Amino acid sequence: MNIGEAARRSGISAKTIRYYESVGLIPEAGRTAAGYRAYTANEVETLRFIHRARSLGFSVRDVAGLLELWRDRSRASTDVKSIALKHVADIERKIAELDSIRRTLLDLTTRCCGDDHPDCPILEELATAP
Repeated sequence: MNIGEAARRSGISAKTIRYYESVGLIPEAGRTAAGYRAYTANEVETLRFIHRARSLGFSVRDVAGLLELWRDRSRASTDVKSIALKHVADIERKIAELDSIRRTLLDLTTRCCGDDHPDCPILEELATAP
């Protein structure tokens, strides 16, 4: 099947499929006699795997590791779990950072009168923060 059909079946745009090829996440597709990319059902299955992993926020690097483990039937599930738990820890760290930002902005907006006067603690904070 061509790249358009592979994109439709996998849920990944053709542009992204070409990107995944360029960074080595998937091997370069075979080519037709006319030079068009041609994908097999197995390659579309791999693209679906990648799509799901990326939708869960895994980095391209982590997806590469997960793909390697997915293909290795003698893998230890502890290796897969380790990647997932590292990702969870990264997500929790980002959530904490975003919560801190949210609290700061809520505090600043509470202190700002939001009236016609020029005094604004939000701008003062932005100007003086390290």
